[in-house]
Amino acid sequence: MCGGTAVRTVLLRLFSATASSAVLMLPAEAQERTAASPDQLPPVTVSSPGAGLPKRVARSKPAQNRGARSRAVLRPEQPQSASQGSGGVTPAASSDGTGTLQPSAASAIRFTGAEVNAVPFTRPGEALEIVPGLIVTQHSGEGKANQYFLRGFNLDHGTDLALTVDGMPVNMPTHGHGQGYADVNFLIPELIRSVNVRKGPYYADVGDFGSAGTVGIDYISKLPKNIAEMTFGSFGYRRGVAAASTAVGDGTLLAAIEGTKYDGPWDVPDDVRKINSVMRYSQGTETDGFMLTGMAYSNAWNSTDQVAQRAIDQGIIGRLGSLDPTDGGVSSRFSLSGNFAHSSEYGQTKVSAYVIRSDLQLYNNFTYFLDKPINGDQFNQLDRRTIAGFDARHTFDWRFSGLETQTRIGLQSRYDDIQVGLFKTEQRNWLSTVREDRVQEGDVGIWTDTTTRWTDWLRTTFGIREDFFSGHVLSDTPENSGNAQASMASPKGGIVLGPWFKTEFYGNTGYGLHSNDMRGVTITVDPNDKVTLLDRVPLLVRSRGAEVGVRTKAIEGLTSSVAVFVLDFDSELLFVGDAGTTEPSRPSQRVGVQWVNQYKPVPWLSFDLNVAYTKARFTDFDVAGDRIPGAPAWVGSASIVLGCETGWFGALKTRYFGPRPLIEDDSVRSLSSLIFNARAGYRFDNGLRVQLDVLNLFDAQTNQIEYYYLSRLPGEPIEGVADRHVHPAEPLAVRLTIAGRF
Repeated sequence: MCGGTAVRTVLLRLFSATASSAVLMLPAEAQERTAASPDQLPPVTVSSPGAGLPKRVARSKPAQNRGARSRAVLRPEQPQSASQGSGGVTPAASSDGTGTLQPSAASAIRFTGAEVNAVPFTRPGEALEIVPGLIVTQHSGEGKANQYFLRGFNLDHGTDLALTVDGMPVNMPTHGHGQGYADVNFLIPELIRSVNVRKGPYYADVGDFGSAGTVGIDYISKLPKNIAEMTFGSFGYRRGVAAASTAVGDGTLLAAIEGTKYDGPWDVPDDVRKINSVMRYSQGTETDGFMLTGMAYSNAWNSTDQVAQRAIDQGIIGRLGSLDPTDGGVSSRFSLSGNFAHSSEYGQTKVSAYVIRSDLQLYNNFTYFLDKPINGDQFNQLDRRTIAGFDARHTFDWRFSGLETQTRIGLQSRYDDIQVGLFKTEQRNWLSTVREDRVQEGDVGIWTDTTTRWTDWLRTTFGIREDFFSGHVLSDTPENSGNAQASMASPKGGIVLGPWFKTEFYGNTGYGLHSNDMRGVTITVDPNDKVTLLDRVPLLVRSRGAEVGVRTKAIEGLTSSVAVFVLDFDSELLFVGDAGTTEPSRPSQRVGVQWVNQYKPVPWLSFDLNVAYTKARFTDFDVAGDRIPGAPAWVGSASIVLGCETGWFGALKTRYFGPRPLIEDDSVRSLSSLIFNARAGYRFDNGLRVQLDVLNLFDAQTNQIEYYYLSRLPGEPIEGVADRHVHPAEPLAVRLTIAGRF
């Protein structure tokens, strides 16, 4: 029984909830769908290395490793029962059947695709807000990479948050718009099988961009039933998705296509035109088989960027108006990837390889008429690249002085061939070239870690990683051409105590890194005037982190965890793609705590609550102040999901994004935001699903993002005006989805 009467009652109350009562659900996150979606494969049961070591290790049954940047050790694929993974973590049963084992860090967690799709979200990137403590915003159209916030970081468009899709890296070094640019607009949420989350620089198989966190997204390989759905919504929103799988030879062929058209609420319509597709052929299993996947994505859009608050206050534009209606962009991504896995008496081997072709043209105008009083300050950023890489790893079990031990070794490599440029434009027409470069950049990472079970209640993991980076810049300004190379070793370590009374304690520490834009490493003169001398920045920047935490399932149906962390950076130097130069920054430290709760009292109902606080400060002295602009202190979310495989279902989710300092002395701060999304629908026995989503349920008049800098409107002083620049949150919108399974 699913409790259909109770579901209907809760749904009726869901949409009649008032803002005052909903506020009680402040900061929280991480949601599980109450019943496995018929559009998703049963999840793979996983645990972390070491956490999943059997009580007795036999050479004839080697541990199996999931590979492709996931720290999880695969167990034989099996359906997840209603009681499993009640907190979003899919536990691995111990070999003696007496209990479950948890990940190797308090902040590590895994979600199924059903959990991701159980709550409504506005755009594909917001699907990643399933990650506790992660805020995903957008400030410039529906084709540009999202802006990410995690653990007190304003991560811009991806720096220090490593994102992968089916083992392919999403982050792009030496990018035309920003270092680590991570565009997930090609994501098709309905195809997500799992989202694997790890935070901090504690994992030997994670290299560049992973200091704050790593999010690995994996797609399904087979659909239990084919999918066809259409969505119609406010502000001209239209989206269609079709996906099907069928047996071909000894394997399975999966194909999916998505099309989206969207104007948005803006005075200048976004006019989004997106087409997206996936085709995959797979044979065997994750531990003995292979997959070959092709993806294709194309998008074109206009954008209403952040605008000066004074322009709204003075009535020059409305709240949803634009100060340069020709901003926008064109983007495309094509990829081919393969994954191969093999198990034997010598262990588990996993190899993945990929080739990606990516193109981006962005047109932005953030300062209006500050630099060019006549033609305006619009600029065009070009990034065109081919990426090739692979990830090979092997896992084997052995005994160390009679102790059960698991060792992993891996080799990762990536090469980017990049054409990148910055141009001054007016209404998308070329005026002049600031700089244009050809960059070849490559890196190799060698890593290993070993997990030892010392007793039934103690296990440790120690690892080390060595990264080698090298690159060449050929610039249109010869003084800015050059070669660079660097290497860095990063030791890691972790300990797990327990379980006692269904409770485990964790300690983790490690060194990490992030790379800087190769152009900033070889630069000598300002490309704007070719004369002003500029200092070069180091190719690699060191990070250091530690975390202690606890996770408990002592209360039936409730999974609760607390993690306290610290993360230091030697510098936050970044290459500023908007100016073509480097922007010096300062050493920093972030100290924080995260509390995650997931409660499933009955199979058809689940609650989630997540709260995170981070104190982010520059650690050197400067009269300007020690606050880090854009670094959030409080974030959180909460959600309730109810329903079964058939009958009524629904969800209510709220996300809180706390105020942030916008300048170093904290004299200017952003607004906070509290946004609710709601869903109600019905699943029929014949596979038909009707679903209504209400986004920004209470029509909150708040902002997606805020900045503070100089800009100039026509008629203002030539030196410009310092002001808050905002991108409003979209007003209340409804979307109706009609979907079928066949």
